[in-house]
Amino acid sequence: MGENKQRMLAGEWYLPDDPELAADTERRIALCGTYNAPGARTAAERAGILSELLGAVGEGVRIRPPFHCDYGRYISVGPRTFVNFGAVFLDAAPITIGADVQIGPNVQLLTPLHELDTERRRAGWEKAVPVTIGDNVWLGGGVIVCPGVTIGENTVVGAGSVVTKDLPPGVLAVGNPAQIIRYLDAGTSPASPADPF
Repeated sequence: MGENKQRMLAGEWYLPDDPELAADTERRIALCGTYNAPGARTAAERAGILSELLGAVGEGVRIRPPFHCDYGRYISVGPRTFVNFGAVFLDAAPITIGADVQIGPNVQLLTPLHELDTERRRAGWEKAVPVTIGDNVWLGGGVIVCPGVTIGENTVVGAGSVVTKDLPPGVLAVGNPAQIIRYLDAGTSPASPADPF
């Protein structure tokens, strides 16, 4: 394994313009291209492509095409999870999705970070930190989950929200940046918003 890939997997600053990482990208391009191609495919055919593309896929996972990712092999999806159209999962670091998760259309799970220093950013330096989605989470349409975020089990994130910080289990969060507006398990709410979906 080359230095840049080692550094990427260790969560350190690395240069993505690397032949080894480019080869991993070509693998993803081919598999995503097959998965996203128009035309009828059986559920078994789609499941076979996903099992080759992704690092781990639980039983009963459904991901509607088009689906896009950086590498695929650093994504783990728990059983019975549903991902709607247009998902973008950038997995330069691990993306771990639990069981029974509902992910709306056009959701983005993002692990890469770019340099704030202009010269280093221009040179291409980046690093990535994991994203973790707990069991039974619902992410509404268009949600963006930023690098390093963990969302606790049973939490709901309203459509169009941008999650910049960890969310605990069992809450409803909405907005940009996403804020907790209700504790679902306790039935308490700091606000009485309209339905966020």
